[in-house]
Amino acid sequence: MEITFISGGQTGIDRGMLDACLELDFPCGGWCPEERLAEDGPIDAKYPLEVLPGAGYPERTRENVLDTDGTIILFREELTGGTKSSQKLARSRRKPYLLLDLEQLELEEAAETSSEMIFEKGLWRINISGPRASEWPESHQLAFQFTSKLIAKVRGED
Repeated sequence: MEITFISGGQTGIDRGMLDACLELDFPCGGWCPEERLAEDGPIDAKYPLEVLPGAGYPERTRENVLDTDGTIILFREELTGGTKSSQKLARSRRKPYLLLDLEQLELEEAAETSSEMIFEKGLWRINISGPRASEWPESHQLAFQFTSKLIAKVRGED
């Protein structure tokens, strides 16, 4: 079994994570809304996501939390919208989750803390979520950098 990162394909954190995985040839996937809906239009087919029939954003978020062993939430300052929903659902289902405020943590520390959780809890499918680009313009770049560092740690390259 190999570690796989999951997201819903929205702009921002989701796409930053997926782009890092694709560039570094790391397993990724997830559920996305019907018609591959995202705030910038249909999600590009290059992202290996499964369409959840009849689903919108809340259903997609729910499925990605439930279909994984744990969740890593990247955010700044406070949880809002779907990011907050991911945390509430993970907590209510007693699934491990990690909140990483990237305004307070260096990316290296965030990746180290995440890899420790992955290995200590024996997680294989990890949902990585956070705000969309319209809510946090730097989120794509930060998620890409974070995920690249996390992949190196998971692979034992760091």
